[in-house]
Amino acid sequence: MTDFSSAYHAPVMVEEVMAVLRPERGGTYLDGTLGGGGHAEALLERGPDARLIGVDRDPDALAEAGRRLERFGGRVRLVASPFAGAVEAAGVGKGTLDGVLLDLGISSHQIDVAERGFTFREGAPLDMRMGQASASEPTAADLLNELDEAELASLFWKYGEEKRSRMLGRVIVEMRGRAPFATSDHLLEAIGRAMPRADAGDRARIFQALRIAVNGEIEQLEAALPAFRDALGTGGVFAVLSYHSLEDRPVKNAFRDWSRACTCPPGLPVCACGGVAQGEAITRKPVMASADEVERNVRARSARLRAWRHA
Repeated sequence: MTDFSSAYHAPVMVEEVMAVLRPERGGTYLDGTLGGGGHAEALLERGPDARLIGVDRDPDALAEAGRRLERFGGRVRLVASPFAGAVEAAGVGKGTLDGVLLDLGISSHQIDVAERGFTFREGAPLDMRMGQASASEPTAADLLNELDEAELASLFWKYGEEKRSRMLGRVIVEMRGRAPFATSDHLLEAIGRAMPRADAGDRARIFQALRIAVNGEIEQLEAALPAFRDALGTGGVFAVLSYHSLEDRPVKNAFRDWSRACTCPPGLPVCACGGVAQGEAITRKPVMASADEVERNVRARSARLRAWRHA
């Protein structure tokens, strides 16, 4: 079994993803979250007649994947875009793709490079922008310094399901009145004050909630799902790797709804909509990483794979 890990990132559940995408069929596939290119390399190796459109908003990822996939020549096309706009940015027509992959986790590189601000290690800048975009796009520090107390509480409740979100919002507003938030140290101090018994899991969840808000990740996902569905041709497969319930829920609901023939309200004696199912779920329950993989790569522990096939 080939290991597609690199110093940049270790892709999760490669074998399981290839089993549902089946690149040996050939055709055109879109990797909407290219990252370090591990899944993409596996797909192109397993499918000698497959072509890949690799999309990412992170210039570091595109540069790394470009080097890694260079040997596949004209079978690869790279596009700089958030995945919500990938179909339009890549010029993909309706019903033209044979497979789509979204790996919604952040890469090992993004976590390990402190300057990117995704880590809660001491001294890291509060950036968290996946695209390292222009100054016009707000950073994590901008949100912490500009949102009011109620907005901060809503952010940590909505994206972190944090029961002490109001207290955390209050502490942040009090602290920034003395000095603006700039590094992870400031947010860690605020968490410590608002949540004295917070452990590493709590801190990670708060930082994750802020990252989700900075990048509009849930809104991106909700916008992307129907666009990718419509870009799939007959028999095309949509595979999604998610890492927490906020990501998994819209994917699960979308795949379920697209697999229903009838969309009438409950209680009608007969179907009035005449609906036809758009496809079927390949995975009835999410596929989890094996114990062996989790032992090799602890970041695979929370991964969930769901897949759906277009009719």
